[in-house]
Amino acid sequence: MVRPLRIATRKSPLAIWQAEYVKNALVQLRPELSVELVRMTTRGDQILDTPLAKIGGKGLFIKELENALLEDRADLAVHSMKDVPLEFPAGLQLAAICERASPFDAFVSYKFASLAELPAGARVGTSSLRRRSQLLAERRDLNVVDLRGNVNTRLQKLRDGACEATILAVAGMQRLGMHAQITEIIAPQTCLPAPGQGAVGIETRADDALTNSLVAGLNHPETGHCVRAERALNRGLEGGCQVPIAAYARLHDGWLSLEARVASLDGTHMIAGQRQGTSDDAAAVGEGLATEMLAAGADEILAALRELD
Repeated sequence: MVRPLRIATRKSPLAIWQAEYVKNALVQLRPELSVELVRMTTRGDQILDTPLAKIGGKGLFIKELENALLEDRADLAVHSMKDVPLEFPAGLQLAAICERASPFDAFVSYKFASLAELPAGARVGTSSLRRRSQLLAERRDLNVVDLRGNVNTRLQKLRDGACEATILAVAGMQRLGMHAQITEIIAPQTCLPAPGQGAVGIETRADDALTNSLVAGLNHPETGHCVRAERALNRGLEGGCQVPIAAYARLHDGWLSLEARVASLDGTHMIAGQRQGTSDDAAAVGEGLATEMLAAGADEILAALRELD
């Protein structure tokens, strides 16, 4: 390339880690490449005093990066897959999904050794409706409070006494070198992850053949199958990044197993389901499970949530 390959990224430490990870992986594949980061501040980074669900969801972290692609100010954008909307603007595509790290959630507290040890009424900070609903399904006596900001910001709020505990992604903590601050990794039986959690995705212009050929080598097929099933379920439920839908797919000997949950915000109603299929049928597995869960009552939970918007 005559000019450097440009990666659009948010400025948060975790986003920069993800962009640097993709940059280093590209250079490892093609040592002659020159790659630079285009660091951007998104609306999601700027608005910290309002729950995400009320201001447009996690798509607020993506839009400015997509505009940079569409305006040819960047060649690719790097995202956490759990933040990526189900639909892409015309001309853009998901070109690669990198190998997944841990998809699970971490319980972090400087006062209590586990989620089970939290006393009744303890404040748990999270802006995730998925985490809120599953936490309350497990522990209805907890007080879940909104907590926004990047990982460092939320940990500082925890230290300052805004809450007794918070829930963060294990992958994010590990990538930032904060694994030692994880108090407990929450079992999926208690809190299933978000669709795509732990995976890094690369978005490009569909007609940019050169960039697409470069990033193709970073695609991890096994992770792609699992994330595709999880996102197909989300799409089938007509969900999004800010709806309390949890999904986790695993591959074993070519077979894909998908587990999912939809819960009311207070945790009192939950629809759970499982479905299996071949890895080649990942999208069909997700779509089929979504149909089953809607018929079992997930449609009523989701309709009630939409009425709150």
